[in-house]
Order: sequence, then C-alpha cells, then structure tokens
Amino acid sequence: MGKTLAGKLVSSHAGRNVSAGESAIVKVDYAFTHDASGPLVVKKLKEIGGGKLFDPKRVIIFIDHAVPSPRLEVSNDHAVLREFAKSSGCVFEEAGTGICHQVVAEKYAAPGRMIVGTDSHTVMAGALASFATGMGATDVSVAMTFGKTWLRVPETFRFVIDGKLPKGVYSKDIILHLIGMLGAEGATYKAMQFEGSTIENMEMSERLVLPNMSVEAGAKVGLIASDSKTEAYLKQMGRGDQFTELHPDANAQYEKTFEIDAAKLTPQVALPHAVDNVKPIGEIGEVKIDQVFVGSCTNARLEDIKIVASIIKGKKVAPGVRLMVTPASHKVYMEAVKDGTVQTLLEAGAVITPSGCGMCFGALGGVPADGERVFSTTNRNFQGRMGNPKAFTYLGSPAMAAATALKGVITHPAEVL
Repeated sequence: MGKTLAGKLVSSHAGRNVSAGESAIVKVDYAFTHDASGPLVVKKLKEIGGGKLFDPKRVIIFIDHAVPSPRLEVSNDHAVLREFAKSSGCVFEEAGTGICHQVVAEKYAAPGRMIVGTDSHTVMAGALASFATGMGATDVSVAMTFGKTWLRVPETFRFVIDGKLPKGVYSKDIILHLIGMLGAEGATYKAMQFEGSTIENMEMSERLVLPNMSVEAGAKVGLIASDSKTEAYLKQMGRGDQFTELHPDANAQYEKTFEIDAAKLTPQVALPHAVDNVKPIGEIGEVKIDQVFVGSCTNARLEDIKIVASIIKGKKVAPGVRLMVTPASHKVYMEAVKDGTVQTLLEAGAVITPSGCGMCFGALGGVPADGERVFSTTNRNFQGRMGNPKAFTYLGSPAMAAATALKGVITHPAEVL
C-alpha cells in the first residue's frame, strides 16, 4: 500500500513502516518553545532531566509573543529564558527576530524533518514538507530531553485544488473556505494534504498559509509536497542544500478526498467569534471597521505586506480607521525597509510595530476598545483573543485588509486592485 506524506514522514522518523492509526515513537529534528509557554518548559526540563538537552543545536527558544516586554512579570519570564539558553547552550532567538513559525520556515524547516513546538501553529512548517505539530509543554520538554516523541499516525484528508484564483482571491480565502466547510473539529487529528495545480503555482509565501490554519479545523498536521518552489525558497533562505523531493505515493490511501475548483472561489471572511464562522464577502453586508491589523505568522510575510502597500500607495487610511502592521520577522522587516514598502505604509498612515506576534496574541499594543471591530490577517478571532472580550474580530486576506483600511468597511479587494 502506498503512503501519504504523513505516513512517509512518520515512518522515516520511526525507523519502520507505519500506517494510519498506529502509534509510533519518532526521532525529533527540532523542538522549540517561546515566551508564552517557555518558562513552564524550562521548569519541566529541570524536573525531567535536570535541564539536559538531547542536542542543544536542535532546541530553540524564541521570544516573540511580547516584543518588547510590556510589564515586569513578562520581563522576568524573558530573563528566565535567556538564562536557561545561556546555561544549556540551546539556540536562542531574541526578541525582534520574529514570530517562531516564520523564523522556523526561514531557518529550520526542510523536507523530511520532524518538528515539534509548544504552539498550535507549529503546523505551518508543513508547507515545506516537514511533519510539524504543536504539543503541550510537558511533551515538548520530553522531546527536548530525549530527542524523541510519540505520535499516532494521522489519517489523511486530501485536498485537490485546481484552477486559477480569481482577481482578489488568495490562499487565505482557500483555507477559510475549507475551515468553513469542515468546521472547527472537522479534521480533528487528521493530516490535511494540499495538492493540485493551484498549489503547484503558489509561491511559498502563499503556501505557508494553508498548513498554518489547518489546525483551525482540528488537524494534527498540514502538508504540501516539496517541489521546485520549495527548492527556490530554501535557496532564497541560503539553505538550498537542504532540499529533497518528497511527495505522496500515487497509490496512497486517503480517508477522504476533496476537490476544489479555485476559479469558483470568492473572498472569504471569518466572522466573530469563530474561525469556522465563514461567509463569502458578498453575504456579510456592510461592516464598519475601526482597526485593521496586518500581522501574524499567517499573513505578515514580505509578499503580504507588499500587497497591502501596492493597494494603499499614494492614498490615505480612511478617517477613523487605524492600520497597524507587524512584519513576521526581522528579515521581512529589513527587506520591507530596503524596498520602500515601509515608507509607503507610513505615508498612508499605518503604524509599524516590532516583529513578533503583536495584536494577534492580545498581549502587546493595539487592544481594541469595547464594541470596536477589527479586521485582521491573523488566524484566530476568538472572543477576547486581541485583549478585549467586548471587541469583534473579522479575518481575511492582506488584500482585503488593505481595501478595508481605505474604505472603512470590509471591502472586496477587486474594488481597489
């Protein structure tokens, strides 16, 4: 029987052939945590093995959720992480380096790798054909100590997406459509495998969005086969030698197969307060927006920010609307400065914040007032997610965010493109 991408990845790290439904102990290539859960991980590491790591070069600590620290308690947590990184010799990504998932894509993920992290959106690295998944602090601490973890091999939902996306429609719209179709628990502990001509024609910046949000349907992992686009991205990151071709077998067995005609899709919006509360933009009516946020591991890469800048260039943000932009990494920020993207955004009235999670996590700046509506390029719109349970968050693409910032109401990108 042929293997899916998930089956191949787990088998290669288990040292034996495994099938969907089996449990296996697997070797881990990288394990990471961040400042939101890192202090607990450090505590568990000391309890489990006295702080000993299986390979310090493959254990990473990020400071990305609160950048810069907004209060003394967080600063003290950051100090704990810095001290542990120094004493253990593990890799340490300082505040401002960027969101862990973006930096993992830039520096660490590659086809065939097994990556675990204390964050549900660890799944994003699946766009580079890594088996990447989020786990709790104790499980990740075990992986950091022994270089192993255990997995139940997930069954696979196969999504075959073909056709050319219409004007103003992006990969964010694809994944929102799928989440709306499946529901928040519709792919629980499944692998979501994305393929088809639409995916093949996507650059990595767009591909990363799909596995990133697969967890919003409950998936254990989201995966895309490696190909020439994967190789080009790794070369761009200075890691071309880490490319290997990895794809599912032609006779692989899938639990379900979904076929999507990309040409029929329209821009999608996730309405408050659930990611699966998705409707096409034509069905939501006029929704006034107070604040627009372009950020997060989902949609704050250079390509995303440039889309926003190209739409608002020479214009001004609508009166009464605040536009906040948080680049996903230091690398993205630097490139956006060099090519004039940041200047374009500033001239339009945007506020640019340091690389990190920013408004997405609700822990640092941009907290909306009671009753305010936020349009965001992030991956979650749960009540209180952005720091105020009396506010409302709508999710969509960077292009829609730009159009909305200009018009003051949620707007179809085609109206301004």
